[in-house]
Amino acid sequence: MRRADRLFHLVQLVRGRRLSTAAFLAERLEVSERTVYRDVADLQRQGVPIEGEPGVGYRLGAGFELPPLMFSSDEAKALVAAVRLSQPWLDAPLALAAEDALGKMLSVLPPAARAAAESLALYAPPVSFNGLQADVRAHLQLLREASGLRRKVHIDYSDVKDATTQRTVHPLGCFYWGRVWTLVAWCEVRDDFRSFRIDRIRAAAMQEAPFALQAGRTLADFLRKVAC
Repeated sequence: MRRADRLFHLVQLVRGRRLSTAAFLAERLEVSERTVYRDVADLQRQGVPIEGEPGVGYRLGAGFELPPLMFSSDEAKALVAAVRLSQPWLDAPLALAAEDALGKMLSVLPPAARAAAESLALYAPPVSFNGLQADVRAHLQLLREASGLRRKVHIDYSDVKDATTQRTVHPLGCFYWGRVWTLVAWCEVRDDFRSFRIDRIRAAAMQEAPFALQAGRTLADFLRKVAC
């Protein structure tokens, strides 16, 4: 890769993430971290507002804009594949939004790239044969929305032995494990993190009461805990 192309790609990588470490950039650009440090310094000297420092990470400062880029043929195929594979496992509004977004993306591609993307021989079974049941889709949508709004949710939950308990939870994130979705939440009953299989939630109701993210009770805290 020419250095000019590498610098442009580096800016695009930093632009697309909240924080990019030198290790991440080095891996994606297939160079050493020392080269990343030099490239970032050169871009900063040229006036590109890359903020951050070695050992912490980099982000692009506010107000810096680049012209919109056209997707490559392979990038367009990747987006088509992602939408096709994910739609049977998303809640209905998100699946529809994914289809609409894909249509907008395809509409601006050159004819050859669009034809190549649309003819990608990669499919997911239709929902009638495979995918989420209607109640699971509804619960996934409610939990996803409650997580974004930071609203408590009351659930009736059946464990592996079909024993049902009632919980009030603070939904933090939904995780897909291949045919099964789980909810990670802070459970007020257990006063701790808990994971719930969404297909075992018998009823769910979003509450008016909001919850505040507290130290030790965030999704990042959960991920650090399970990584230990």
